[in-house]
Amino acid sequence: MISGIINVYKEKGYTSHDVVAKLRGIFRQKKIGHTGTLDPEAEGVLPVCLGKATKICDLLTDKDKEYDAVLLLGRTTDTQDAAGTVLSEKAIGCSEEEIHKIIAGFIGGYDQIPPMYSALKVNGKKLCDLARAGVTVERKPRRVQIYDIQIIETVLPRVRFRVHCSKGTYIRTLCHDIGQNAGCGGCMETLVRTRAADFRLQDAHKLSEIEAQVHAVCQRNPNGELSKAELNNLVQDIDTVFGEYPGIFVKEEFSKFLYHGNPLQKEWIKEWQKSYESKWLRVYDSRQNFVGIYQWKDSSRDIRAIKIFME
Repeated sequence: MISGIINVYKEKGYTSHDVVAKLRGIFRQKKIGHTGTLDPEAEGVLPVCLGKATKICDLLTDKDKEYDAVLLLGRTTDTQDAAGTVLSEKAIGCSEEEIHKIIAGFIGGYDQIPPMYSALKVNGKKLCDLARAGVTVERKPRRVQIYDIQIIETVLPRVRFRVHCSKGTYIRTLCHDIGQNAGCGGCMETLVRTRAADFRLQDAHKLSEIEAQVHAVCQRNPNGELSKAELNNLVQDIDTVFGEYPGIFVKEEFSKFLYHGNPLQKEWIKEWQKSYESKWLRVYDSRQNFVGIYQWKDSSRDIRAIKIFME
């Protein structure tokens, strides 16, 4: 089984689940999961976790993201994007400068109502399934953070912008809300996710490229076996996701405690530093094999596991 993370370039027409299904066939393994949905008509970065890396799907989903989007003013749709059924069309009554001020006003925290056409569940049912059945239900606003919005180009009725936002932000809804504030309505015309956590668009791989590389490795190896070492340019090691956290190494004589999942004493660590007590830590054995993410606990005066990846 291959373990690691692939930075997939999700193309238009695929759902995030389609990407996972395709990769399961390519790698011939079931243990694969994505780290946050992208609409079928959206494209861009979709980190996908393989094998033991599926344990960090939730951690990556929680990370911030960046998008390039095109807002189409003067039109509202039932899906809040240009692919939906048109609900209204109005003339734009604001100047370009006024539109820019309205967009800038969304920087910071704001309460966003999730769209009906989304994968969120209410009473066990997906909102999108309810919407397709013609049912609309009340949705509670969720606090999201818009860290920054940069206007790239404005040719009314279209505004292309780049947005840096928190997890859970719907760019379709942001476009809709901007249009509402402008008094003419608006919807999202195109969307490209350019970054998710530290995974960037320029490093993403299309499914066709992934399939070709995996096929080439299988062709070279006896019995068609896959080799992680031959896919290093494609499949990133799990610990690369945690580069922001300090790495520590357990002394050889205490390896048995590490492998059995025991809490670790700081005396067992090579070159322990006081500053480590306030941070998450990447823990390795003495042979530099990544074991997991740990954290110092003041209450027990030891280092305890948050996520273990070594089996």
